[in-house]
Amino acid sequence: MAPARDRRTGFSRRRQYSVFLGYVLAVAGAVVGAVLLVVSTFDPPAFAALRMTVASVTAPVSGLLDGAVRGVAAVPETIGTYFRVHDENARLRAEAKRSAALITRARIVAYDNRRLRRLLTLRDREAAVVVAARLVSSTASSGRRFALLDAGRFQGVRGGMAVRGPDGLIGRIVETGPLAARVLLVTDPESLVPVRRVRDGIPAIAAGRGDGTVDIRSVNTTNVRFARGDTFVTSGTGGLYAPGVPVAQVAARGMDTVRAIPFASPDSLDFALVVRPFMPIPTSAATPVPAPR
Repeated sequence: MAPARDRRTGFSRRRQYSVFLGYVLAVAGAVVGAVLLVVSTFDPPAFAALRMTVASVTAPVSGLLDGAVRGVAAVPETIGTYFRVHDENARLRAEAKRSAALITRARIVAYDNRRLRRLLTLRDREAAVVVAARLVSSTASSGRRFALLDAGRFQGVRGGMAVRGPDGLIGRIVETGPLAARVLLVTDPESLVPVRRVRDGIPAIAAGRGDGTVDIRSVNTTNVRFARGDTFVTSGTGGLYAPGVPVAQVAARGMDTVRAIPFASPDSLDFALVVRPFMPIPTSAATPVPAPR
């Protein structure tokens, strides 16, 4: 005879034990919860210590589970990053090829320039350094701006020579003595320095203001716009200052005339270089004019 499918709980001892164990666990859980609630209400420090003990036991397991979840979640991101890096590498390779072509053309242009300069017998001239001397003092409060150099005629210093520092142009020699020389700073109202803008070569004049700054004035053109940060260097016009020496940087945008801050500050310099004029005026004997017959 086949056993009946619908058996009651009391027919099997295994089911009885399982039901009994379930009741015991439920009652134990309720008791433990009630005890924890009472402890947390009447003795918070003891409950905090118990809570931290349990947390210390479960923290490693939580860390392992969190690491596993993060690892699984990072798989799609890793795949996406691989494809993005692949596309970026392809783009960078294409850009490198284009840059190589530009570099090649630039080298060709540079070679042609050197060849044409040789054909035109052009020569770059550099101003020769006369002496490196110490800046003894400089005027910082008066309207006129001068500096004193501890080198004079005995060291080869002559009037009209340019004075420059490591940051840019300082001024020019106006008076010389046996062992000292007076320097007219670029910030003096009597100082005028031919300059050009670095980014496009527009010519201008750097005129001293007498307050530690200079005015940048456009020449030969009108409605010239100056932007903040425009850098001006000597242009070499006039033959006194060698071209390419930093002079000043525009402080605020404007038109035709703007205020600029000089790169070289005599107050913060110890030494300066005295250099010969870039293109000295040749001194030749005057040719006598024959008297008319």
